[in-house]
Amino acid sequence: MFGRVKPLDAILATAEKKSLHRSLGPVQLTLLGIGAIIGTGIFVLTAAAAQKAGPGMMWSFVIAGTVCAVAALCYSELASMVPVSGSAYTYSYAVVGELLAWMVGWALILEYAVAASAVSVGWSGYFMGLVKSWTGFELPLMLQAGPTWTMAGPDFSTGWINVPAIFVALAVTWLLMIGTKESANVNAVLVAIKVAALTMFIALALPVMDRGHFEPFAPNGWFGPAGSSGMGIVGAAASIFFAYVGFDAVSTAAEETKNPQRNVPIGLIGSLAICTVFYLLVAAGAIGAIGAQPTALGVAAGSAEFKQQCAALLAQGNEPLVCSNEALAHVLRAINHTWAGDLVGLAANLALPSVILMMMFGQTRIFFVMARDGLLPEKLASVHPRWKTPHVVTLVTGVFVAFGAALLPVGQLADISNSGTLFAFLMVSVAVLILRVRDPNRVRPFRTPLVWIVAPLSIAGCVFLYFNLPVDAMLVLPVWGGIGLVFYFLYGFRKSHVGRGLVEVHEDDADAPPQPVPPLPGGIDID
Repeated sequence: MFGRVKPLDAILATAEKKSLHRSLGPVQLTLLGIGAIIGTGIFVLTAAAAQKAGPGMMWSFVIAGTVCAVAALCYSELASMVPVSGSAYTYSYAVVGELLAWMVGWALILEYAVAASAVSVGWSGYFMGLVKSWTGFELPLMLQAGPTWTMAGPDFSTGWINVPAIFVALAVTWLLMIGTKESANVNAVLVAIKVAALTMFIALALPVMDRGHFEPFAPNGWFGPAGSSGMGIVGAAASIFFAYVGFDAVSTAAEETKNPQRNVPIGLIGSLAICTVFYLLVAAGAIGAIGAQPTALGVAAGSAEFKQQCAALLAQGNEPLVCSNEALAHVLRAINHTWAGDLVGLAANLALPSVILMMMFGQTRIFFVMARDGLLPEKLASVHPRWKTPHVVTLVTGVFVAFGAALLPVGQLADISNSGTLFAFLMVSVAVLILRVRDPNRVRPFRTPLVWIVAPLSIAGCVFLYFNLPVDAMLVLPVWGGIGLVFYFLYGFRKSHVGRGLVEVHEDDADAPPQPVPPLPGGIDID
């Protein structure tokens, strides 16, 4: 099974036969990356990061951004060499074989679906905050959030179900099913809205910054109090990593990019650099304007005890930054810029659904590529006769996303998504090193600088952040991976096109049978 490697030449030949229209340039790719990156992470997780690290979350952004930067350099080399759909799954298939490629694809499914759930919950917080600010109407607390989950089970005292999150997840699912897809121009407008909102926040928050709010700088230390998991500056970095997730969406668009060898690295690194600057300024503005105001040290963000403390403070008319479901809007309202807070809330309401759409679309793309290789049932990717969309897999994805959004808080969803993302990034970094040894003479339009330093740093960074996630989030990945292995050996191992010596055909000739793979030069067979 480890010998089932799909040669790069075969992947590129397949991509050439089934290539999509190449229309995206470097500016559009960078906007695509910014659009995917700037979302719930900075709009919502700022509060959770402040609870875990206090003002020290400034370092958390630097740590998470550094790991993403070295991972992006590895992504850039592979994306420029293999400009096809499938992202880390395709790269892994070409380098480390089918089994690990399956595990990466399975992890990406977890990443995209759970990330879409997290963004849905983030949208819910801003939507309810805006409605309350404008009309005074407020849903009952039980319908604003799901229960708090612990190792002992759910605690329904803090909420039953997140109704607005279900609504937005199913609305986006419906749009994807009927074929509504945002164009490059619409995406550019939404990116402009988000960037303008963050710029306004920075412009209003930084001038009123109080240096006293940065003391103590690290109330929970670097690794949190003894016996706690996912706390402190490093724990916050592991959660904040979610704020950077999305830059790999640029690599999934490689098949639709003009001159991908040049433009994909520009889009990846450019979007990451721009977002990092914004994040640091936003974090400084949020902390400096009203302070982190942490609750009791060692209390996990999102826990039942944490929510009880926040409810007690809210009853006294005091809502700290760490307790807000709409962190940036809350900061602006707290410094007497209610109008600006409402505008930030409106920007989040307009822009975050596009991130949900992008995440769900990304997952269906991974499903398609895996089904194209025979590892998933091809019926999952059946196309609706009138809408011309993969309605079955889109509906399944939407129900899963809505279910997660209804019952889990945004912090837990982000941590679960991170576990899958970190595994995928780790495999990309390993693939870069293996290819440098196995195929050193292959043309590399973009070469990762200092690859024997950068790639190991990426691997170590991914492992380091993974083991600083909360314990429950760490456990999700092996459990999900175990489910994936069962499915692979029951279905994918037998149906794999590579394992059966078959290759896929052009989509227009889908009714024709796959053709046998000719032997490679030297008599080497891909089996």
